Amino acid sequence: MALNSGRIHRSAAPDRVSGHALRLTTLSFRSFAGFLTIAVSLFLSVSFLFTASSAPADLNFGFPYSFSGTKSASTRRSILALKSDPLRPRLDQLRKQAEDHRGLALAYASYARKLKLENSKLVRIFADLSRNYTDLISKPSYRALFDADANSIDESALRRFEKEVKERIKLTRQVIAEAKESFDNQLKIHKLKDTIFALNEQLTKAKKQGAFSSLIAAKSIPKSLHCLALRLMEERIANPEKYSDEGNPPKPEIEDPKLYHYAIFSDNVIAAFRCGKLSCEKHKRAMEASMFHVVTDKMNLGAMQVMFKMRDYSGAHIEVKAVEDYKFLNSSYVPVLKQLESAQLQRFYFENKLENATKDTTNMKFRNPKYLSILNHLRFYLPEMYPKLHKILFLDDDIVVQRDLTGLWKIDMDGKVNGAVETCFGSFHRYAQYMNFSHPLIKAKFSPKACAWAYGMNFFDLDAWRREKCTEEYHYWQNLNENRTLWKLGTLPPGLITYYSTTKPLDKSWHVLGLGYNPSISMDEIKNAAVIHFNGNMKPWLDIAITQFRPLWTKYVDYENEYVQACNFGL
Repeated sequence: MALNSGRIHRSAAPDRVSGHALRLTTLSFRSFAGFLTIAVSLFLSVSFLFTASSAPADLNFGFPYSFSGTKSASTRRSILALKSDPLRPRLDQLRKQAEDHRGLALAYASYARKLKLENSKLVRIFADLSRNYTDLISKPSYRALFDADANSIDESALRRFEKEVKERIKLTRQVIAEAKESFDNQLKIHKLKDTIFALNEQLTKAKKQGAFSSLIAAKSIPKSLHCLALRLMEERIANPEKYSDEGNPPKPEIEDPKLYHYAIFSDNVIAAFRCGKLSCEKHKRAMEASMFHVVTDKMNLGAMQVMFKMRDYSGAHIEVKAVEDYKFLNSSYVPVLKQLESAQLQRFYFENKLENATKDTTNMKFRNPKYLSILNHLRFYLPEMYPKLHKILFLDDDIVVQRDLTGLWKIDMDGKVNGAVETCFGSFHRYAQYMNFSHPLIKAKFSPKACAWAYGMNFFDLDAWRREKCTEEYHYWQNLNENRTLWKLGTLPPGLITYYSTTKPLDKSWHVLGLGYNPSISMDEIKNAAVIHFNGNMKPWLDIAITQFRPLWTKYVDYENEYVQACNFGL
C-alpha cells in the first residue's frame, strides 16, 4: 500500500509541473495580447495625430509666433472636431490665421503712428490690410460657415475662404518685408549714420569751396577800384608837374617829433584816401599838428599822389612815398623778400587751385598774397623808416576813425613798445591758436595761454622799440619760419612773438574789430569805438561785405569826386 502510495506521488509530480507550465503559458499569452492591444492603440493614436496635424499643415505657413501650448490645444480641438466633421478644424485654423494677421497689421499700423513716420502711406496700408481681414470674415457667405453646425459646412465655400485668406496673408507678409527698414531700429540707426556721414562730407566740401571762393573774392580787385587807379594814373601822366615832388626840398614836418604821426601802408587808393579824409574832416584842430605817412608800391604811387593832392586836409601834412624809395628794404636785409624768391612759397600763395588752396581751411585767410607783401611787413621797420620820430600810430587801410586819436599820445606806455587792444576771452585768441607749440623753440619761449592782441590800430613807442631791438627779434624768428613750421604765415604771429611781454594793453573802446567777418558785433559797441576795423575777407569795398556794416565805411567815400563817379564806384 505504501508502495502504491509512493507510486501515486511520483506519478502526480509530473502532472503538477505540467499544470504550472500551462498556467504560465496562459498568463504569458494574456500579457502579450494585452501589450499588443496597447501597442496597436498607441500606433493608431499616433497615426491619427499625424493625420490630423498634416491636414492643416499647408495652412500653418510656418509662423514663428505660434506657441506650443496653443498648438496642442488647437490639435486637441481639431481631433474632437474631426470626430464630428473633418472640415471643422480647417475652418477654425483659417479663421485663426486671419485673426492673427489682422492683429499683426493693426500692430504695425499703431507702431507706425507712434514713430510718426514721415511716410504716412504705411499707416494707411496697414490699416487697410487689417480692415480687409475684418471684411473677409464678415462676409455673409463666410459668416454662414462659422454659424453652421458640424454637419452642414459647405466645402466649396470653405475652399474659397481658404484661397482668399492665403492671398491676404501673402500680401501682408510682402508689405511687412518691404516696410521692415522703416520699423527696424538698427537699420534706421545705420541709415541715419550713413546719412550724417554723407552730409558731413558735403559740408566739408562746401566749406572748402566757400573758403576758396572767399579767398578769390578777397584777393580780387573790383572793377571800379581798378578803374579808379587807372584814371588817376592817367591824370598823373597827363600833368606830371602838378603832382610831382621831385626837386622840392623835404618838408620839415615829416621828421618833426612834436607832431602826431600816422603811418598808413596800402596799395588800395580809395581805402587809404578815405582813411585820411575822414580823420581830417572830423578832427580839424588836431589835423594841423598831424603828419600822415602814406606808403604804397610803385605801381600805385602816381594814383595815390593825385588822390591826396585833390583836396585840402585842413592843415594836415601828408607824405606819399613808394616802398621802393626805402633802399634798405631789399632781399638781403628783409627775410620776407628773400623768402618770396622761393618757388614753393610763390606756388603756395599765387596758385589758385582748389586742391592746393583747401588743404588747410582753418588758415585759409593766410594764403592771401597780401600777407607776404612787403607793404604788410613794413610795420616791422618803422624805426628805420622814421629815425627821428619817438612815437607813431600805425593804421590799417580797412579802418574807420570815429573820434580823435590824439589821446593815445597821452598814455603812459610803461616802457612798453606796442600799445594794442587785447582780443582774448576765455580760451579764444590765445597764443596757442596762432603758433605751433609742438615746436620746441615755441614751447620753450612762449606761454600758450598768453593773450593775443590786434593789429590795425597800434601805438608804437619807437624809442622803446630801438632799445628792445624788436626788428632784430622779428628777423630772427622770420628766418626760422621759412618752411612755415612755427606759424602759418601772416603778420600777427610774428608780431605776437616780436612784442611778447612788451605790449601795453589798451582800453577796448579804442579799437573794435571783426567787421569784416563777424556780423554779430553790437551797434552800441561800434558807436562807442574810436576806431572800427573791417579785418577779415569781407572788406567794405567788396561785394561780399557784411551788409549792415558796409554803410559805416561807404558813407565817408567822396562820391562827388569826378573819378569816383566816372568809375561807378559803389554801384
